[in-house]
Amino acid sequence: MSDRLFVHVSGEVIDPASALAFVADPAAGGTCLFSGTVRDHSDAGAVTGLRYEAWLELAERRLGEIGSEMIERWPVCKAALVHRFGDLSVGEVSVVVACSAPHRDQAFEACRHGIERLKADAPIWKKELLASGQAEWVAGS
Repeated sequence: MSDRLFVHVSGEVIDPASALAFVADPAAGGTCLFSGTVRDHSDAGAVTGLRYEAWLELAERRLGEIGSEMIERWPVCKAALVHRFGDLSVGEVSVVVACSAPHRDQAFEACRHGIERLKADAPIWKKELLASGQAEWVAGS
């Protein structure tokens, strides 16, 4: 973590406004925020919640690497990547990726890169808790 990058994996509720506040920068003309929330359905059926498990040390390290990639590939002013673990209810925020950059296209591209890499490479696993009473692990997307 640095003055330009914030990463955190926690069991605490995520406040997207905190990520936005961190990435605020007077040199930024564009700020992008992706906020992933628990939805009420999936291909498996009605969803009552999600359970996330994480390899904490490695997950934070990977999020740091992804944030560094964002800063290196685009002229990102600041970036924040935050993921939650534990049991989450429908509507709760599970992940936030935010960044600021001089222009909107740079902010959009860097933010998209951040969430896609996080979903593919962070050691964080998701189990869907279904209304049927069953639970299913879901592969990263």
